Amino acid sequence: MAEEKESSGAQAPELTYVKNEKKTSLEAEAEIIGADKNIYTDVVAEAEGVAEHGGLGMTGEDILAIEDKLQSMSLERTRTIMKQVQEMHEHDQNFPIHILQSIEQFLSNDDIMKNPHNPEYAELIKEMKLEALMVTENSPYAEVRAVVENTDDVDMPSFTFRTWFIGIIYVVIGAFINQLFEIRQPNIKVSSEVAQLLAYPAGKLCEKVLPSWSFTLFGKRHSLNPGRFNKKEHMLITIMATVGYNTPYTTDIILSQYLPQYFNQSYAAEFGYQILLGFGTNFCGYGLAGLARRFLIYPSYCVWPGSLVTIALNRAFHSETDPAVPGPFKRIYSWSRMKLFAVAFAAMFVWFWLPGFLFTALSTFNWISWISPNNVSLNNIVGFNNGLGLNPFPTFDFNVLTAYDFNPLVVPAFGTINQFIGMFATFFMIVGFYWSNVWNTAYLPINSNHVFDNTGSAFDVQKVIDDRGIFDAAKYQTYSQPWMAAGNLVVYFWFFAQYACTISYAFLFHRREIVHGFKGMWHSLRRNKKDDTVDDLTEDIHCRLMRSYPEVPEWWYGLVLLFAIGCGMAGIGAWDTYTNPAVVLFGIAMGLIFVVPVGLVTAITGIQVTMNVLAELIGGAWTPGNALAMNFFKAFGYITTAQAIYFSTDLKVAHYLKIPPRHTFVAQMVATFISTLVCTGVFNFQMNKVPDVCTSEAPFGFSCPGINTFFTAAVFWGTLGPQKLFGSTGQYKALLIGFPVGFVLPFIVYFLRKRFPRTAWLRQIHPVMLCYGGINWSPYNLSYLWPSVPLASFSWFYLKKRYLAFWSKYNFVLAAAWQCGIAIAAIVIFFAVQLPAVEVNWWGNTVSYQGCEDEACVRLPIPDIGYFGPAPGNLP
Repeated sequence: MAEEKESSGAQAPELTYVKNEKKTSLEAEAEIIGADKNIYTDVVAEAEGVAEHGGLGMTGEDILAIEDKLQSMSLERTRTIMKQVQEMHEHDQNFPIHILQSIEQFLSNDDIMKNPHNPEYAELIKEMKLEALMVTENSPYAEVRAVVENTDDVDMPSFTFRTWFIGIIYVVIGAFINQLFEIRQPNIKVSSEVAQLLAYPAGKLCEKVLPSWSFTLFGKRHSLNPGRFNKKEHMLITIMATVGYNTPYTTDIILSQYLPQYFNQSYAAEFGYQILLGFGTNFCGYGLAGLARRFLIYPSYCVWPGSLVTIALNRAFHSETDPAVPGPFKRIYSWSRMKLFAVAFAAMFVWFWLPGFLFTALSTFNWISWISPNNVSLNNIVGFNNGLGLNPFPTFDFNVLTAYDFNPLVVPAFGTINQFIGMFATFFMIVGFYWSNVWNTAYLPINSNHVFDNTGSAFDVQKVIDDRGIFDAAKYQTYSQPWMAAGNLVVYFWFFAQYACTISYAFLFHRREIVHGFKGMWHSLRRNKKDDTVDDLTEDIHCRLMRSYPEVPEWWYGLVLLFAIGCGMAGIGAWDTYTNPAVVLFGIAMGLIFVVPVGLVTAITGIQVTMNVLAELIGGAWTPGNALAMNFFKAFGYITTAQAIYFSTDLKVAHYLKIPPRHTFVAQMVATFISTLVCTGVFNFQMNKVPDVCTSEAPFGFSCPGINTFFTAAVFWGTLGPQKLFGSTGQYKALLIGFPVGFVLPFIVYFLRKRFPRTAWLRQIHPVMLCYGGINWSPYNLSYLWPSVPLASFSWFYLKKRYLAFWSKYNFVLAAAWQCGIAIAAIVIFFAVQLPAVEVNWWGNTVSYQGCEDEACVRLPIPDIGYFGPAPGNLP
């Protein structure tokens, strides 16, 4: 870890908390008192003690930054602010319950206002004033204060030649690589962390070599080299790369339409069709993201945990101050953020070669299965590859922990733990289904996401469709019903529960915030000016600082949404898609309903509720028998919400970095436009020039596993349709009980909290995250989630509580370093050894794939008649 200097334990002089002189940092405080490190340690410890008393959760540096304003905070204003804090954070799991309890004590005692000089109230009043100052002068969350600065330099340039030059180059390169390997097994993906890491040396190089020539553009003077490469330029490049590296959804649609082994529709090769669908699906999310800013970006309670890693890495590169902090073992840690990043990055880069290539058993550490690889019951319970993953030590690969697209060091621990509780509870549902052979699950693998026929083989969708891709009832009767594994059935149950839960949760716990957002939008449309003298705590210091820049009008985002709708409807309507163009409008309507509830959950927990299953369910029911129509509904119903959340993350990053909103808007638009063109060109090359693409004989591993899954899902939901699966005669209709179960769950949690308001653990229950735990199965299992629990608990409960300054300085930097180390190592491994087909064949790379962990074992053999379920010809 960081460099350590041990305290000698000498006595420090007695100190009072409030100083007469303003100190800008803990190091300045130490220099005034004395250079001795043991005195410095005691100064820091005292500041930390004041901060953490009563559960305030502030670092000494946080307090020193606001101490000179303590006397100016009146008791009346403190009380007004605390009323808002109590109302706004009543159900906020990210806000410490100890502070809420202190606020309740402060507000409920009228004698405090009558006798403020009573010594009994002195400590409580000081705490409340500190908290009032913190929520108005900074952020109410320690994790935000840890990486986001509460100051801004309005003269710092961001819209520079360097930004566009580096950003566009990186968008083109990243989009090309990601699209090229999108259809490869295994695929390779260049992440935005890689772009952020490489943008810094590129920016510094431009800083050194570009001449300082100036030019005029749009009435403003610009310089090719305006000086030092700064954090706003760096982050704007990262934002461009983030949106540009997101391959378009049209890859799956176009290739599954065009290729002969799928729908075999030749018109899908026409560029006009491709680009209209590309623009339609890629830009639709921007409109909703922009229109939802007042609900998801401006409010302080919308933390967006995932954005903090990106900002932490940016700060590591550009931070000018790096004070030492107290930490574990009673030591002072003085490593800079950049030094920790470099060491942790190098360590993870080196380490990942072991689980990633040389000793893969460290990644898939299914050691219990090694005991008896062919024991069906044992491996169904403990198996990493094909079982339920019940294993106390399942992996030594940090990349496995991020399989669910969240980092346990970044996502608040309550989100990780709620997911694990939900997943562990549903473990018993799967076991019950499987061992009782409900819906013939015992004839199939226990935890697979594939669809099977009545012989246990993969369901062959070509046997139930005609040459137009439309359902053929006669062919279906001669074949089989579709069957799902026990794990997959539980996933669908909790998907249904999650959607209903999200709606009722948003109503119960965030209705005030949603109403406030609509009021803000209404005031914006009426061009009302707010009174800046009134404290509005939904808009923190970062939101107030952003008022220095012109905002993007709502109608700009509205035009983008209309452009996307027009492109989508034109593409669907002008070609023989057998689909009503109005499907685009229904998909967008679904996004309008869910973007705010889903966005609030993501902004608070860091976990995104995906709408794909609901879009498939509704789209399949709306267009029965037409897989292609269902695909279009899914594209605009699921992708619109997903992209709106995705782009909102970047908007929050820009908000935290104080990048002018119009700069961010233009950067996102241009990057998406370029990326769409590049990706369209690449997949045209792949489907026209690569022989046998998307088959097992394809060169370079271009076998298209994702498109195979996409096509199967299209036929499953669109051709067969929800009616056959979940209708009155469908074999899985009982799973629809998930909807009322999920809807009721937040009510239970809500009334339990009302009944037991001082029970801390009840406040940490998040009903949507409990449901989310149930959808983490198939093909994943407990082995992927369980290791995150101790790591998240250690970071968020132990380090953050005991060593807040240490945690604030290093936690997110460490998360960024490990993610970048894995990303760079994976790219090097792929191009250096996997692409040239270099293999290391030894026990450490084969032991994890033996017996049932190589090919999934089933509990019951197929009956002697050769199939299970209804006989062909009698299918429902």
